[in-house]
Amino acid sequence: MSTTIIIGVSACLLGEHVRYDGGHKHDRYITDTLGAYFTFVPVCPEVGCGLPTPREAMRLEGDPAAPRLMTRQSRFDKTEQMLAYCAAKIGELESEDLCGFIFKKDSPSSGLFRVKVYNNGQAQKVGSGLFAAAMARHFPLLPMEEEGRLNDAPIRENFIERIFSYRRWKDFLAGTPTVGRLVEFHTAQKLLMMAHSPQIYREMGVLVAHGAEVALAELLQRYEELFMKGLALHATVKKNTNVLQHIMGYFKQQLSADEKAELLEVIGQYHGGLLPLIVPLTLLKHHISKYDQQYLKGQVYLAPHPAQLMLRNHV
Repeated sequence: MSTTIIIGVSACLLGEHVRYDGGHKHDRYITDTLGAYFTFVPVCPEVGCGLPTPREAMRLEGDPAAPRLMTRQSRFDKTEQMLAYCAAKIGELESEDLCGFIFKKDSPSSGLFRVKVYNNGQAQKVGSGLFAAAMARHFPLLPMEEEGRLNDAPIRENFIERIFSYRRWKDFLAGTPTVGRLVEFHTAQKLLMMAHSPQIYREMGVLVAHGAEVALAELLQRYEELFMKGLALHATVKKNTNVLQHIMGYFKQQLSADEKAELLEVIGQYHGGLLPLIVPLTLLKHHISKYDQQYLKGQVYLAPHPAQLMLRNHV
């Protein structure tokens, strides 16, 4: 993929000394592994809104749906200061062509999930940081995650796959889209979408089939919403197995009995949790190349992200 892939990242995760205690939370997976494929836009809402480093720790208090950002000891309310920054920063980020965002977990400004919100001294993990919540509202289709959750292999795979998919979609939009080109784009996504959500794939198919009946701008907007909504659903072992069997069906007239048995065994071992997805896929790619199956060669599912990231190597 030749287009630069830009993602936002909480600045402390990139090693910047912006934490309330003057430290950082450098995440080597982000900088060393993802950094080979993504360009980062660092964001620290607390420093960005004018707070010093180091500074007094803060926490969320009150209504989880509209919490206040309070300093812990001096009891100053920093909510309006932070919200003003959020509005201004989001305006800036609109021009960055973001394809994703990685937030710092548990942060009262940047935590995306289960951030503590205090009421009468009691904390419940039910909130979102003010900046993360504002980003989620303004960019509802943008792939977003917390660095802590990237340690979970299926979550990591899904998040990074969505980033690359969003970049492909943005590249499509930049290339003078037409209904005919949308049909081509949709065709290439077939197996990928089937692995995530067969139901949403069918909805996308109906939309594209009637594309000439809808204004192009509305068609593209509705397709994008379904595309990103479907990809947000995880590709499970069961759905991947169905896709693998579907791919195998293209060779039923060409494979020998031994080759069929080998494929069925490998797919079965993947389904049983004994092999990672990369194993049956590698074998299928061999047959795709051997029999020059042009339709399958055009399927994004076979390589939705760089193999070097090893996102399909887990069991």
